[in-house]
Amino acid sequence: MSNTPYPDKPRPMPVGKRAIPAFFGNLWRMSVVYFAWPLTIAIVWLHDHLGVPKWLGSDLREFLVRLWGLFWLTFVWVLLWGSITWGNVVMGVVVGIVVMAVLPLPRVPVEGRIHPIAALHLALNLIWNFFISSAQVAWAAIRPGPPPLGCVVRVHVAIKSDLVLTLAVDYLNLVPGTMVVEIDHVHRMLYVHVFDVRTQRQVDAFRKQMAYVERQFIKAFERDSEWHPSPFHGIDDDYHHVAYSERQRVAEADPTTPNREERWKP
Repeated sequence: MSNTPYPDKPRPMPVGKRAIPAFFGNLWRMSVVYFAWPLTIAIVWLHDHLGVPKWLGSDLREFLVRLWGLFWLTFVWVLLWGSITWGNVVMGVVVGIVVMAVLPLPRVPVEGRIHPIAALHLALNLIWNFFISSAQVAWAAIRPGPPPLGCVVRVHVAIKSDLVLTLAVDYLNLVPGTMVVEIDHVHRMLYVHVFDVRTQRQVDAFRKQMAYVERQFIKAFERDSEWHPSPFHGIDDDYHHVAYSERQRVAEADPTTPNREERWKP
């Protein structure tokens, strides 16, 4: 006979998380406290106190962007040669430096804010459209009857950033059956060649799909509540050749610039 007063009553579960969730929760907290936060403080301190030469960008962020570009060019050079050797790596670095010095690309303003979940949904939608469009193009190639009839459709998009607009164009070019043939970035007009369009209903279906893609890009990268135009937005000249007075003019015209009213005081 058991000595407990209620032998058939189950024992209460201990209050708190189980072992595995508690372990990962503590690991996350420790990584933030002992790694992410000190790393953030160190980056901010370096940005405020470290002087970067003008030929390296005059700014730590600009220097890191150029360093990433040099790494990518070196990686492409080694990839083209097909073997990882010290000679290929060194030559890739030299070629990358020459390309960045002789053929500098214009600065692309990074505006808005990325939302990982919405961006992941956009990527999954791209994969789904890729398979569906591939099947449609394959069927149009083997089905009996007249050859497919294509057309160019003009589409207006409400995407503000040139960088996000470039991503949207790449999205359309990756999907089989659509190809952007012309871009009017001033009026935000895209001229898209659509494969096998015979009726107005198919054109309307394509416009509906474009509207959905446009909403997904805005939701993933540039929501209106978080949109802050870059001071360099709207300047098409090369960043390295834009005068300081011109950058100041754009900064003063930006309504998000702090102390904008004080700039106009006599």
